[in-house]
Amino acid sequence: MNQVKIFDTTLRDGEQSPGCSMNLAEKIDVARQLEILGVDIIEAGFAVSSKGDFESVKTIAQTVKNCAVASLSRALEKDIDASYEALKGAIAPRIHLFLATSPIHMKYKLRMTEAEVLERTAKMVAYAKKHCSDIEFSAEDATRSEREFLARVVEAAISNGATTVNIPDTVGYTTPMEMRELIAYLRETVPNVERAVLSLHCHDDLGMAVANSVAGVKAGAGQIECTVNGIGERAGNASLEEVVMALRTRQDFYDATTRIDTTQIYRTSKLLYNIIGQSIPNNKSIVGKNAFAHESGIHQHGVLAEKSTYEIMTPESIGIPTNTMVLGKHSGRHAFESRLLELGYQLGKEDIDKFFTKFKEICDKKKEITDSDLEAIVTNREYVENLYTLETFAVNSGNGVSASCVVRLKKQGELLEEVALGDGPIDAAYKAVDKITNAPATTLEKYAIHSTSDGKDSLGEVIVKLRYGEQIITGRGLSTDIIESSILAYLNAVNKLVSFK
Repeated sequence: MNQVKIFDTTLRDGEQSPGCSMNLAEKIDVARQLEILGVDIIEAGFAVSSKGDFESVKTIAQTVKNCAVASLSRALEKDIDASYEALKGAIAPRIHLFLATSPIHMKYKLRMTEAEVLERTAKMVAYAKKHCSDIEFSAEDATRSEREFLARVVEAAISNGATTVNIPDTVGYTTPMEMRELIAYLRETVPNVERAVLSLHCHDDLGMAVANSVAGVKAGAGQIECTVNGIGERAGNASLEEVVMALRTRQDFYDATTRIDTTQIYRTSKLLYNIIGQSIPNNKSIVGKNAFAHESGIHQHGVLAEKSTYEIMTPESIGIPTNTMVLGKHSGRHAFESRLLELGYQLGKEDIDKFFTKFKEICDKKKEITDSDLEAIVTNREYVENLYTLETFAVNSGNGVSASCVVRLKKQGELLEEVALGDGPIDAAYKAVDKITNAPATTLEKYAIHSTSDGKDSLGEVIVKLRYGEQIITGRGLSTDIIESSILAYLNAVNKLVSFK
């Protein structure tokens, strides 16, 4: 059986998606969860691109212990040097360099001939090999490259030390049949192909990233590059959860397996959606609310008689618990910690203390706390040290009066209070916060609210996105009071903005 490696590029290619940027603390949280999930390689960033990316790669390389950590590099010595410096602390470092091989990229972007690309590939792979034993080479836009030339580039990369050669569908142009034929062609044509793992990196511009990836596996590829929830450039990348569950569910066809702990899939997906300020679409494959829901009478009858009639996988297999333990204000720390452990959250004492305090606060406002509420409490964690914290607020609003809000914040022990008028209570509250914090001018790009569970006392989770120049900053808030959760979300974003500056 083909043991397929999962190369996760959520923190590099995924983060390049507009509105999906993360700060260092958030990236570390994702990296730790990816390690628990069981990915083989985490691509932590593009070290040479910025000081922030270098620090992210360096910190994650020092943090992760059970999988390899990679840094992307152009086929340039300075990029390779930067990647090596950032990765030195990793238990299993990988330098990942790329160079385009398609006629259109070579002519208009690189302005290089085939001979020059071949020479650069050989030279830069050999240079990287002097730094690190695990080298990956990507032939950018491989699926639009001339096959004979691509085969020569792959051979040159392997001859000079590449242990993995990636065949990217950079613009999501190819089809599953073409991908399968291409991988089969390279396996048959490249004389030293057995000395390296063939990898796939597919984009979803035509909605075929996952299909193209698993088609390549069928032809013998040994690594798939993907992202959690499929985030990434343009239409995104192959979705990790879809790739993994396709291989697992149809193991009889693909004859392939991964080392992913699938029971961690839902938790990983929800963590990332919370960090980037998005909600799981109801119809999202594998992790969406409707993925295991049945409304049609015919479907309901079939599932009640035998689940496999309409369910090809179980919710438990991806980490969605079917049982529900209800916790309340009389529940103790032990029950709280035990339930989080059952849900798969392995947290340190400091985090447990913080979340238990939040749990007790919510218990005073909400009669019963469900598993969904617990997950919301844990995933709505703070990722910056809060300069400003909410003390109190009071709103006055109605259909015949202008909305006003009085907000009191605490800053390093000092209480600060302001009042503001607005088009509604939320607008007034945000203007009052702006007065107190004197934060730089931003534009509210997104405001979204949804409930974490059923019932009129459900927790309201608010997500806001603020634009500051070219930067998008995400804030999250959680409370049974939607105005309070709205203020908390906005304040979370303002604290991030202040810390960035």
